[in-house]
Amino acid sequence: MLSVLRVHLPSDIPIVGCELTPYVLLRRPDKTVTTDDVPESAPLDGHFLRYKWCRIQSDKKVAVCSVHPSEQATLQCLGCVKAKIPVAKSYHCSPKCFSDAWQHHRVLHDRAASAVNENGNEEEEIFGRYNSSGSGVINASLTGSASSTSLTNGSTPLYPAAVTQRSGGETWFEVGRSKTYTPTADDIGHVLKFECVIVDAETKQPVGHPNTILTSRVIPAPSPSPRRLIPVSGADMLGNLQSDGRVSSSGSFTVLSYNILSDSYASSELYSYCPSWALSWPYRRQNLLREIVGYRADIVCLQEVQNDHFEEFFAPELDKHGYQALYKRKTNEVYSGNIHTIDGCATFFRRDRFSHVKKYEVEFNKAAQSLTEVAVQTTQKKAALNRLVKDNVALIVVLEAKFSNQGADNPGKRQLLCVANTHVNVPQELKDVKIWQGLEKIAASADIPMLVCGDFNSVPGSAPHSLLAMGKVDPMHADLLVDPLAILRPHSKLTHQLPLVSAYSSFLRGVGLGLEQQRRRMDPTTNEPLFTNCTRDFIGTLDYILYTADSLTVESLLELLDEDSLRKDTALPSPEWSSDHIALLAEFRCVPRPRR
Repeated sequence: MLSVLRVHLPSDIPIVGCELTPYVLLRRPDKTVTTDDVPESAPLDGHFLRYKWCRIQSDKKVAVCSVHPSEQATLQCLGCVKAKIPVAKSYHCSPKCFSDAWQHHRVLHDRAASAVNENGNEEEEIFGRYNSSGSGVINASLTGSASSTSLTNGSTPLYPAAVTQRSGGETWFEVGRSKTYTPTADDIGHVLKFECVIVDAETKQPVGHPNTILTSRVIPAPSPSPRRLIPVSGADMLGNLQSDGRVSSSGSFTVLSYNILSDSYASSELYSYCPSWALSWPYRRQNLLREIVGYRADIVCLQEVQNDHFEEFFAPELDKHGYQALYKRKTNEVYSGNIHTIDGCATFFRRDRFSHVKKYEVEFNKAAQSLTEVAVQTTQKKAALNRLVKDNVALIVVLEAKFSNQGADNPGKRQLLCVANTHVNVPQELKDVKIWQGLEKIAASADIPMLVCGDFNSVPGSAPHSLLAMGKVDPMHADLLVDPLAILRPHSKLTHQLPLVSAYSSFLRGVGLGLEQQRRRMDPTTNEPLFTNCTRDFIGTLDYILYTADSLTVESLLELLDEDSLRKDTALPSPEWSSDHIALLAEFRCVPRPRR
């Protein structure tokens, strides 16, 4: 007969919005072992599995720590209550927790005070409050969902209202009848119970005792500090708030660049400091989606997007928010694993703001093969290909704006924009390869306003960064000493004519409110942020948004994070931020090119 051998959860810490999928190990009548489901629609030897999820609600109130959401709170910041900050952020599990978090926590107080304008209304923040609703205090009484007329969680059909069971000071409220369950805000602070039982297909009666497991208390999805757009063009206020909540001034557009950390790289060995539940893909994908959608960018350039995650998650989910998607997967000459988990670059744009004109796909492997045929001696061809073929790609798209800021001088003129999205990932010792790949990207440019976004794995001041941001490389640069194939000679060819400028350098050149704090987060020697990548082993800048300064101007930039914002006891990824990189976002406006 069918029997259940084992039931467990990959993580016993349930998070709001993160689907729970129990592992159920079965023994079939023929003694073989399987994890396949046995639904009522396809019974096995006259039996099937029935599932049930319950929420255990206690008569006493429970508050969850805002810093350590798996811990119960023991104290509350009254300053938060007075400032009308979402009450869930006011709880802490110990005096030490509150003291350690104070430098970060007091920012909430400062922002709450500054977010009230002259009319007493709060200003719109770009990102950070998307999941801060709810009090964070759980009452014993059943919430509104207890009186709902049906169960909708999971993929099974709707069921009649669940019956609650009461035992002592606890109420067991049925919340789902499918194998999977996604915790809601109503579950915060409560323990969940999963029940699996074998049922006779003919009598519909349980056979034997049910197998049950209890989770720890459900925790809210951690909420990062809000990040706001900081004007750099001399304006003293943010742009107009659009009807859909986006912040941009008339005729301008926003661009986001973000390496989201592919799940295939997010291992506990590499990121042992990140809790396993916060490193899991079911949690990270929801957290990343909330963050990306929260920025409300007109153009989104993502790197390290797995092929299956693009097709099954990001493309359909962002489509719901009005984005059209384009994707370029890395080539697989080097990668030998599952083809579906190969990552690549994904570019999204709002259909109401832009239309797609043309798409170019750049595969550096093909360019490497062409280069070795022409420039490398026959005896060195194999070594050259081994050195140059690194599976890196670039996705270049040409878009046409559906808005205009050309003015009366050019009525009806088409406004085109070229957006390059790339991820250059090679070992540090192959600096010559990164420079060469930079040249290949620039060769694909067009004579229209251009943006180059991505993770270049090159720090400010390196030869690849100098080539991109300054148009040339000093012939005496130390990076040029590593060139065994002589592909960078003569050094005079390491130039380009595009007037590319790093968007974030505007923090050091701009005029506007709030720039002093941002300047302290910049490196004045390189005109770049102090970091865009922060792990236990490395902190530095690898990501850039570059633009052609003769046709675009920077209006505002997403504020940078500092190490205090990440809290002194952590690195990236973390429960709050689900990638080891931070997102960069810039607002641009097209300007007429100077006549030549």
